[in-house]
Amino acid sequence: MARAFFGGIHPNDMKAATKTKAIEQLPPPAQVIIPMSQHFGSPCTPVVKVGDYVRIGQKIGEPGEGVSAAVHASVSGTVKAVEPCPCSQGGNMMAVVIENDFKNAVSEEVKPPADPELLTPEQLVECVKNAGIVGMGGTGFPTHIKIADTIGKVDTVIVNGAECEPYLTAEHRIMLERPEEIVGGCQYLAKMFHVDKVIIGVELNKKDGINMLNKVIAIKRAPVVVQPLQCRYPQGSEKQLCQSITGRQVPPGELPVEIGCVVFNINSVCAIYRAVTTGMPVVKKVVTVAGSGVIHPKNLECPVGAPVADLFDACDGLKDKTYKLIMGGPMRGVALESAEVPVNKGTGGLLAFAGREEKRVRNPHCIRCGKCVAVCPMNLQPVFLYRYAVQDRLDDLEDANVMDCVECGACTYVCPGRLNLTQMFRESKQRLEEQWAAQQAADESEAAAEKEA
Repeated sequence: MARAFFGGIHPNDMKAATKTKAIEQLPPPAQVIIPMSQHFGSPCTPVVKVGDYVRIGQKIGEPGEGVSAAVHASVSGTVKAVEPCPCSQGGNMMAVVIENDFKNAVSEEVKPPADPELLTPEQLVECVKNAGIVGMGGTGFPTHIKIADTIGKVDTVIVNGAECEPYLTAEHRIMLERPEEIVGGCQYLAKMFHVDKVIIGVELNKKDGINMLNKVIAIKRAPVVVQPLQCRYPQGSEKQLCQSITGRQVPPGELPVEIGCVVFNINSVCAIYRAVTTGMPVVKKVVTVAGSGVIHPKNLECPVGAPVADLFDACDGLKDKTYKLIMGGPMRGVALESAEVPVNKGTGGLLAFAGREEKRVRNPHCIRCGKCVAVCPMNLQPVFLYRYAVQDRLDDLEDANVMDCVECGACTYVCPGRLNLTQMFRESKQRLEEQWAAQQAADESEAAAEKEA
């Protein structure tokens, strides 16, 4: 039985434009720009050079030290550049630019195992690692590390099919068109974690997706259960999803593993299935292209690294008065400076807005109404976090648990004063992390000096 989590909001889901649109293939791009960091942790080191010929699935980025994930070529062709390129997070990032030869040649590195069903849990984890799979709902945490670090520590494996962000429907379409991949990936997760079932959480606005998954589960007799969930944002945040499905609450500052849970995105689960059964790493992504600025919204499958502009062009372009582009959903997404940045492994949506949807004001101010407190799913006090952020009181922000903020945007959504609360908290978290890093470096330097003395 589904339970409720704290706070939350009920925005208009705005999914009507694309929820019935079948997944289409993006016309092959002339070139792809593949960033060396599409994941949480250390960036990859390019292992190809200008002039090299590469094939689909070939490793072009070797994982860095510690937390990292491999990067692979998404098209076949010639490497035209290995240099910093604009990225969705702003600024430049090291990337490999490949000129597409349109031959779709597949690398010899892509080899399926002789019998996937005979693979041990350890061998399955190795398949996930080699495929460069990450959290493809936006978090980007390397999946093989998440699995290896939680095996034996959890009793509940959850697959996130909530897709609670307005406008986004790519995962819904995957449920309808590729349910076998979802269920098959869940079966491999059940084997890796030695659990008797995997739970897929799906919001009730996707009843046809729930029915399709249940149909495949019955045919395969798979150890998988679909848990219908009430529509409530941010249902798809992993801590809220755990609370909805199990009733357990993740303690402040902790991860779901502390309550015996681990959560995977539906795209990541499909990628696990493909990696195990075909040997193909993450080279494609299904993306919803929508919003009032898009002429003909669609769900498009494209190579990782395809320019955002190509996806908008495939939707017949943008309307004249388009004023904002967003990668991701409207609540958590990142505003883009340019449509020339590439799609990455975690891109679930590309939105364009036109007309009278801009709600910013010149002088936003807090009226202390408390609405932000009521909707915060993490039981934080945004009204006080805002005051501390404005005054740059980092110690007070830390004491008020700003690091527990999941950046869902619910507080910003309900704020009548039009404060950019989520962005302020995101920047405050970054400053705190920088302060911690500087303190750690100072401590290490002091320790080294004392040792030499």
